[in-house]
Amino acid sequence: MSQRRACRTLDQSLSTQRYRPTAKEDEPSLIKRILELVLEFPRFGYRRITRLLRNEGWKVNAKRVYRLWRQEGLKVPKKTVKRRRLGSADGGIVRRKAESRDHVWSVDFIFDRTINGRSLKMLVVIDEFTRECLALEVGRKFTGEHLVEVLIDLFAIRGVPKFIRSDNGPEFVSRRVRDFLESIDVGTSYIEPGSPWQNGFVESFSSRFRDECLNCEEFATVQEARVVIEHWRQAYNNRRPHGSLDGLTPATFASRCAASTPVAALLTSNRHTEPELITQPIPL
Repeated sequence: MSQRRACRTLDQSLSTQRYRPTAKEDEPSLIKRILELVLEFPRFGYRRITRLLRNEGWKVNAKRVYRLWRQEGLKVPKKTVKRRRLGSADGGIVRRKAESRDHVWSVDFIFDRTINGRSLKMLVVIDEFTRECLALEVGRKFTGEHLVEVLIDLFAIRGVPKFIRSDNGPEFVSRRVRDFLESIDVGTSYIEPGSPWQNGFVESFSSRFRDECLNCEEFATVQEARVVIEHWRQAYNNRRPHGSLDGLTPATFASRCAASTPVAALLTSNRHTEPELITQPIPL
């Protein structure tokens, strides 16, 4: 018996026997926003785009975003091959564990070039506990004096950490930097030479920064690089969901943590106690 005849026999409408999916009213707006976010964050897949949408107030789940993602033919560009790192790959090292906001900051340099071939040098400062990028200074070169100036500005805005972790680069081990940190009771933690994985948090950040920003941009001047990179830093802190923070942004997570001791109080306080040393692999 045909479907039409069966419906006539049972006195039912034919339209009630067939489901015809209809697009939700907000679908065009949602697709438009997804495409905008993909342009802004080209290295994000549909899961992280879903988190961004939820943070903006959209009532969506990953399945719906994935359906629209496939419908629009979206793909994450192929990632560039990572350079092999030096040294052992076992990841087991002795390191200080950041136990609170502003407990341990990591600092490092990242290098790139403008389109005329001249070098760019970027100073990055990371709070290991909150994963915030506190600074991304761009220039042609840096000295110990310049590093001190950046730290003074950060201390005035943010407060003072208990430790700063870095490699043994000349800027970080300069007498000017060491004397300054000692004068305000900030401890130093230097990683072993040729062991960048011992500074794992900043290395992980640097990888994402290069993948999501530097590899997607070409800078004509230092000034242009500063504007673009600062825009990316703000988005990283305030909009980009972080997997290790249960999908929160670094800024949101930091707002739920106690602030560090003000500079004035630190200058008169007793020297801090060395944090516990633990052995664990660093996630890269």
